[in-house]
Amino acid sequence: MAFQVCINVLIAFMWMFLGESYTISGFVTGYIVGIVLLFLLRRFLKGPFYLRRVYKILVLALIFIKELLLSNLEITKLVYARRLDINPGIFTLETELESDWEITLLASLITLTPGTVTIAVSPDKKELYIHAMDIVDMKEAVHSIKDSFEKHIMEVTR
Repeated sequence: MAFQVCINVLIAFMWMFLGESYTISGFVTGYIVGIVLLFLLRRFLKGPFYLRRVYKILVLALIFIKELLLSNLEITKLVYARRLDINPGIFTLETELESDWEITLLASLITLTPGTVTIAVSPDKKELYIHAMDIVDMKEAVHSIKDSFEKHIMEVTR
């Protein structure tokens, strides 16, 4: 991916210099031309086309923003309720992620979502221990994390 981005930037600068338009619009035009060229020549380049991974990163960011907004609404409802009726608890999430970077990203996304905190990671890096402010169903909580964050992290990193 990094190689393709460097080639694309190089094509953009070459386009800008050959066209003698040293402006941002000239660079952007060259960058778009570079994207088209790389897409047409993608079978000669190692790895998948890099915009596919960029798209998946954007999807992961949008899913995080959606989860962030929904959990903020739930926490706001709990805070302003007349009676504090919550079921806090700790549950274990068995993860399929392998690298330290993937596990760190998952733990960070869980912690940044209001109402949940990643407490620890098991020594074998296969389980995350998560504290949730209000757990109605532990299986459903694990399932929602696996379907949203973990699935999309695997799409981005693999």
